[in-house]
Amino acid sequence: MQTAQRLEIAIDIARQAGQAIIDARQSQDFSQRYKAGNELVTDTDVAVDTLIGRALEEHFPGEARLTEELSPDRGAIEQSGALWVVDPIDGTVNFAHGLAHVAVSIAWVKDGRTEIGVVHAPFLGETFTAVRGQGSWRNDERIRVSRASQLTNSLVATGFPYRRDSRPPLIRRLAAVLEYCQDVRRNGAAALDLCNVACGRLDAYYESVSPWDFAAGVLIAREAGARTGHLYACPSSIPEDLYGENLLVSAPDIHGDLAKLLVRADEDRHETG
Repeated sequence: MQTAQRLEIAIDIARQAGQAIIDARQSQDFSQRYKAGNELVTDTDVAVDTLIGRALEEHFPGEARLTEELSPDRGAIEQSGALWVVDPIDGTVNFAHGLAHVAVSIAWVKDGRTEIGVVHAPFLGETFTAVRGQGSWRNDERIRVSRASQLTNSLVATGFPYRRDSRPPLIRRLAAVLEYCQDVRRNGAAALDLCNVACGRLDAYYESVSPWDFAAGVLIAREAGARTGHLYACPSSIPEDLYGENLLVSAPDIHGDLAKLLVRADEDRHETG
């Protein structure tokens, strides 16, 4: 199947999933629980993951899937061949609380390289798409990253892990960004943060996240002209397109300075710790 056909099918599936999310929000008929003791999940997450999985299997039978709820085995990212990487609801806490920053994220990866990215924000009415080498789009309009050239004028997004005991080491990074950059945003949906870098609403985004959180969004940002990378070297066994630790995505001209700022904050923490 041609890549363009795969993209159209992925968009259609993402929009179907988005409508299911809207319906669940309107009915308020969903339960909530916590996995691993601290990460919120609703039965809508599972229902939407099921919907997407069935649709992908119908159109692409036998192709592997890595999804947050139903197929979370990260060993899949080290295998060759086709792989669908899916977050049925990116921003579950936002969804449960009635906030708008919620997205469906679908990426198609081939031999460790992301070829297609779709991020659909049902409550915002926006669909972001990209095919490797063909640019990025929002609702069928071409998008580009900002022209930010100085940290002092840059708006930076990040996020924090659910485990509270994992947060203190990140506070020094946050303090450094607040001191040297314009301001910080924490929207609670990594896929949308990356898309907002892609269309110039944000100048940069950094965080450590799971593959399903960022696979589609990173491609969309990269195809929009963003510089994408990691603060530290990636393990040789994991494709860079699917390695989410210490991710940094930004307008090209500020990437180096922001990376140095964040690494220096880490070094200061170790020296004082």
